[in-house]
Amino acid sequence: MFALTFLGTSASVPSADRNHPGLLLEAAGQRVLIDCGEGIQRQLLRSGAGFRRLDRILLTHGHLDHVLGIPGLLSTLRLRQGDGKMTIHGGPQSLDVVVRMLAGFWGAGKTPLPLELIPLTEGQVADTGEFAINCFPVRHRDTDSVGFTFEIRARRHLEANRLSALGVPDGPVRKELAEGVSITTADGRTGYPEEVLGPAGGAKKLVVIGDAEATDGLSGYAADADALVVEATFLDRDAATARDYGHLTAREAALLAAASNVKLLLLTHISGRYSDEEILAEATGIFPNARIASDFDRVVI
Repeated sequence: MFALTFLGTSASVPSADRNHPGLLLEAAGQRVLIDCGEGIQRQLLRSGAGFRRLDRILLTHGHLDHVLGIPGLLSTLRLRQGDGKMTIHGGPQSLDVVVRMLAGFWGAGKTPLPLELIPLTEGQVADTGEFAINCFPVRHRDTDSVGFTFEIRARRHLEANRLSALGVPDGPVRKELAEGVSITTADGRTGYPEEVLGPAGGAKKLVVIGDAEATDGLSGYAADADALVVEATFLDRDAATARDYGHLTAREAALLAAASNVKLLLLTHISGRYSDEEILAEATGIFPNARIASDFDRVVI
């Protein structure tokens, strides 16, 4: 499963209730931060998530409302943990913003924690063994923006009654069967994975898109996702302004969800110029299973 904690859900101007963008993803014992707006340390504390096992940041792009929290977070991790390192993934332009920002605080090449910067190209970002992270290009003004997919593979579990019937003892041989390897029991019988494995299940797909000026070509990446997280900065009545600023409307986000056959639409990057009710009404008129994320919402997928 995936667990999402929304640490910041505002558009570029924060409000009393919405912090700058930040999203914590937890799965299979891993914790990944997606974007890192100002004040992210306090949001982590207020949400109850804390700083433990936080060593990877994925950047959707390098605009300041999405990255200005990085210096403070690195400083806090140094004070709280003392050691460890941080890995930041982002497009080359986005990482350049990070490098120049950090150099302004600590000097060129100096950071509070050992830091690894990994430029993103379309395709696989990481494979934890339990789930895979991939990225894809997103159009947003003059940035090298990306979106991310997170996928847990389908698994087949051993069926206890079948194992007993075959006489398979506890121990390494069961692990081999679970991994798809044929085994031979102590009495000379051969056991095949298909004899003891149940049906496949447990696959999950999450898609996270940051700021975007258009949805062209994105439905293929979001196809059949269990959840899609995407911005909804403007309403359709202000579509022309949305184009000028390189953002989506709630209607466009909902149309993307419908075209992609996703199960749940989570709207974020919310502007204070509208009420939540207005935004939700526009989205649910097209895609009923939509909701607006608020700071500290926790969603399990």
